[in-house]
Amino acid sequence: MPRVRASTDRDRADDDGSAALEFILVGLILLVPIVYLVIALGAIQGQALGVETGARQLARTIAESPDAATADARADRVLDAIVTEYGMDAEAVDISVACASASPGSCPEAGSLLTVTVRTSVPLPLIPAIFGLDEFARVPVEAASVQKVSRYWTGER
Repeated sequence: MPRVRASTDRDRADDDGSAALEFILVGLILLVPIVYLVIALGAIQGQALGVETGARQLARTIAESPDAATADARADRVLDAIVTEYGMDAEAVDISVACASASPGSCPEAGSLLTVTVRTSVPLPLIPAIFGLDEFARVPVEAASVQKVSRYWTGER
């Protein structure tokens, strides 16, 4: 008949402190990616809000302007304010303006629908600029807004 050995204090002493070490190790392995994910998603969300605000405000500004010269000046000021407010890279912001109007070639014109699309890309945090990795680790964000051009639009420059 096999003899059952009673556990001694020496057997228990071999495991002392290992639970705390395991908890810290597993906690770090799980916590570091979660913190990085929160930081990256925060940066992307901030830029997405900036792009959305930019598209909406630029469309509204251009649509409510009386002429093209005023629209250009106001749009430049609005774009500068939004780039500054949301910490966007001014060179990375791409804006396109399109119109749905009856006559081709005149964009915008009174009563037409104006679509402003703003695009940029958000660099992921902590990606080094070695071998161009920072250029590949970018998330594109885009927003569009549609406004009806004011009936008082003259189209003069």
